[in-house]
Amino acid sequence: MSIVILNGPNLNMLGIREPEIYGTESLDDIKNWLVDESGIDFQWFQSNSEGDLIDQIQTSQLEKTDIVINPGAFTHYSYGLHDALSSHKAAGLVSIECHLSNPAARESFRQNSVISPAVTGTIAGFGKNVYLLALQEIKSRRGN
Repeated sequence: MSIVILNGPNLNMLGIREPEIYGTESLDDIKNWLVDESGIDFQWFQSNSEGDLIDQIQTSQLEKTDIVINPGAFTHYSYGLHDALSSHKAAGLVSIECHLSNPAARESFRQNSVISPAVTGTIAGFGKNVYLLALQEIKSRRGN
């Protein structure tokens, strides 16, 4: 089983940016916790660039790798990510959108996801546990 976890814009600022919403742990803290907690091997990638994330999704499709993606602000307007994830899903691969906070309970502009229709499912609002829940779901679907 091969999984890549993709993290979008501004997630490299976790622990500094709006800790009242996102918490005080850095993205590296979350990754290290997830390695220890999940027992699942995964690749980890973060970029503030939409194109870099699309490249990773396309590579994942070619390599038949499932995806967990926290698209950050790209959630609300990136049709490029949507299209790449749609192709990934059409190839029979699992992709799970996740968000540390609950976008549905936040500002109105955050309440619409153009990513959700293109992925297998969405997990939101449970802090760093969204990553763990997504990995467990992929593991369950793959029978591992």
